[in-house]
Amino acid sequence: MKKIAILSILISLWLGINLSFCMADDEKARQIMQKVEDRDDGDNMTSDMLMVLIDKNNKERKKYFQNFSKDFGKDSKRIMFVKSPSQIKNTGFLTFDYDDESKDDDQWLFLPALGKTKRIASTDKSSSFMGSDLNYSDMTGRNLEDYDFKLLKESKINGHDVWLILSLPRTKEIEDETGYKKVILAVRKDNYVVVRGKMWTSEGGFTKYLDVQKLELIDGIWVATQNHIIKKRNKVIKHQTLLKLSSVKFAQGLDENIFTIRRLEKGLF
Repeated sequence: MKKIAILSILISLWLGINLSFCMADDEKARQIMQKVEDRDDGDNMTSDMLMVLIDKNNKERKKYFQNFSKDFGKDSKRIMFVKSPSQIKNTGFLTFDYDDESKDDDQWLFLPALGKTKRIASTDKSSSFMGSDLNYSDMTGRNLEDYDFKLLKESKINGHDVWLILSLPRTKEIEDETGYKKVILAVRKDNYVVVRGKMWTSEGGFTKYLDVQKLELIDGIWVATQNHIIKKRNKVIKHQTLLKLSSVKFAQGLDENIFTIRRLEKGLF
């Protein structure tokens, strides 16, 4: 079974919930999160992605990517390449997402300007992914057993019934690796898609708000094709990231040799 990708986690900004309580694991919340994890997210997927980076002065920088992902039994692998701007073209990112909870997920970043591949260490996974408001830890999955969950309440978002679920890391090691000390998730009841989220960072006093602005059913698979991430400190917006997926296709029969360090260092197809 696949682990939950934090890239899909989002929350409403207006909850106003008091979180200053001691929490024990909530079985109903865990069952909901298990269904989120078990939801079909497709296989042999290809897509294009636009990443828009917006600074505090609303100045924008754009990066275009080509993405590929494939399941390997219960594990999954993804590789992505920068298409433009030309200065960073062929920068590549490879990730192995393991179902085995005893194994750490593997990540590598290829920098063509240096001609070298860097393995992302666990201690670096809380760092920014390519200048965005995502961490390297957001680009892979989460083990449910690393977290306690609590069902806070039921609500509605954009006319859809949702559960609001609090997630807390069980150890300081997990908090340090992900960079988050607390997360609230909004899970749609009809399809078990996480459509909003709020993350409290461990350092810097930042709070991140993520919102699925566009959710599409493609070949029977729910895909978040537009995501907005806002990073704030003391209610002041410090940075934003907009992610737009296009040309999403499943069942593309991708060769397993695509997902290797050797292929990573060759750049775009």
